[in-house]
Amino acid sequence: MSGWVGARTSARLLYTAAIGVGLAAPALAQTAQPSNPPKQPQTAAPQSTDLDPSAPLDAMPDLGVPWPDLKVNAPAVPTANAAPEGATTTRYSLTIEGLDSVGSAEDLLTAFRQQSALEADRKDPANAAQIDRRSRADADLLEQLLRSQGYYDADVEPQTRLAGGTVQVILEATPGEQYRFASVDLPGLDSAGSDAARLRQVFAIKAGDPVIATDVIAAGVALQTALGREGFAEAKIGDQDIAVDHRTHLASLTLPVAPGLVARFGTIRVTGRPPFSAAHIWTIARFHRGDRFDRAAIEDLRRALIATTLVTVADIQVVPVDGGRTVDLAIRLQPAPSHTIAGSIGYDTGQGATIEGSWQARNFFNPEGALTLRGVLGTTEQLAAVELRRSNFGRRDQVLALQALASHQKYDAYEARTVLLSTDIERQSNYIWQKKWTWTYGATVLATDERGVFDSTGLKDTRTFLIAALPLSLGYDGSDSLLDSTRGFRLSGRISPEVSAHSGQLIYARTQIDASAYRPITDRIVAAGRIRFGTIIGAGVYDMAPSRRFYSGGGGSVRGYGYQDLGPKDMDGDPIGGRGLAEFALEARIRLKQFGGNFGIVPFFDGGSLSTKAFPDVTEWRFAVGLGARYYSSFGPIRIDVGLPLNRQNGDGPFAVTVSLGQAF
Repeated sequence: MSGWVGARTSARLLYTAAIGVGLAAPALAQTAQPSNPPKQPQTAAPQSTDLDPSAPLDAMPDLGVPWPDLKVNAPAVPTANAAPEGATTTRYSLTIEGLDSVGSAEDLLTAFRQQSALEADRKDPANAAQIDRRSRADADLLEQLLRSQGYYDADVEPQTRLAGGTVQVILEATPGEQYRFASVDLPGLDSAGSDAARLRQVFAIKAGDPVIATDVIAAGVALQTALGREGFAEAKIGDQDIAVDHRTHLASLTLPVAPGLVARFGTIRVTGRPPFSAAHIWTIARFHRGDRFDRAAIEDLRRALIATTLVTVADIQVVPVDGGRTVDLAIRLQPAPSHTIAGSIGYDTGQGATIEGSWQARNFFNPEGALTLRGVLGTTEQLAAVELRRSNFGRRDQVLALQALASHQKYDAYEARTVLLSTDIERQSNYIWQKKWTWTYGATVLATDERGVFDSTGLKDTRTFLIAALPLSLGYDGSDSLLDSTRGFRLSGRISPEVSAHSGQLIYARTQIDASAYRPITDRIVAAGRIRFGTIIGAGVYDMAPSRRFYSGGGGSVRGYGYQDLGPKDMDGDPIGGRGLAEFALEARIRLKQFGGNFGIVPFFDGGSLSTKAFPDVTEWRFAVGLGARYYSSFGPIRIDVGLPLNRQNGDGPFAVTVSLGQAF
């Protein structure tokens, strides 16, 4: 930078473990050469003399540094870093002073503690030599961290004081003035044409910003990513070069950029042992031939190929052709085992013990046509099912499913022996790509022989129904997570027009609306709430098969009551179901600071009403309160909820427990 006075040092941004402590980021390393290096002093040639092995040794020179006196009558505690036998040991505390003027002091101290030698062994006693060595190493570490934040004149002096039986180690920091950029230059970026101004904004460093190493590196990575997303397939970014003037406390940054040409997608070539063709890969891809190149779309395709579970390797290479104006994709796929056997054993207070097993061939019909055989053997349910499922059917994340099953269910509310055939097309949301909009439409035909209550006397009877349904659902998800939402809302609706044949023909519609909202109160507390409303129009409750009625109660409904236990009962005290349903739930999700924030508690308040009429009876609300525990695992929260019913009726238990994966809603 012309016009600067004083010493001028050239510096490059280097990846060094010492400076990037705890931040996984580079720092600024400076190199300077003296203009007039001192000459080596001339010495006379040594003369040959005979050594007398019996001559006494000369006295050791006085270094002038007193050895600290840390003798304290403290018991020695054996540790992995214990002092040698006979050495006096003591405990110490650590204080860091002088960082009040540092804007990012909290982050800097966090990074310091992660690799501090004094912090690592703070609970263990140490001798004087160990404390001295650690304090000097930590002083150097803190200086390096300050320089990585632009404080090039930083100085840290370690001090020790004896207070009672503890040594107080004090790191006195003098940060100095934070250096700032006087200029930021990206030579070559203008060749990006109309995209240059937008790309310049992506590189967030500008004149006047502090010289912070991690920010400079992050800006370079963001620019490289943006170039790839804007179609510059062969873009290259040179080495970052920083010149620092120590007299003015200013620096200049130069980052050469070579965008190259804007490219467009060409063809896809598949090698290896692919489980499906290039044509199906085009179905999965979120781009078409001739679209502007986008490197993020390539990474998205790679993840989608792995998500099919049919490949273990999805290597995608960009191959420029036509002088770089077009890029072909060379994709190498290696297949994964395509057969799966799975099983589970569970117990639920409302549904009893269950053993479930399945066998699946995930590519039974190429491409992605899965055949699944599933069986359930349980206290309340026995089932055998065959399902054909075609993933990415016609478009990405769209599924065609065909299912045939035979089941026997025996609950307090009803007993049903059912044969069912169904088909539906579904747009999915999953943990990798959470969708804003999802939907399902299809058709179901079932024949069912059911025992339940069919008149107001409350007596049980057995009837046979033949039912055809056209279920349709639509959902919007504006939350930030499928399993553990902390902000946003969800809204979904479902309608199922149905024709039921039993001693005549009956047409009715089952409708249900669900909504939930999430709002952070603090960084550790989230308020969450949900409502549900359902109605069946066109048929009386006793005209329908019991399995097609609404039920309420249980871990996914009103916690504190048993499964399906809410609502009107028959003469035996068993639920009969209803047509009008209303539910709500309120809870506070509190993460605990202890144990790294992996555990939490959730107090909740639920309520529900179920009526045999088309609309719920607001005078017949049932309420429950409870407390839940959460363990936040890497794949989602595991919940245990204990609910207590507030207005119990005959047959209701004193409490109900639910264990499941994911939040209650």
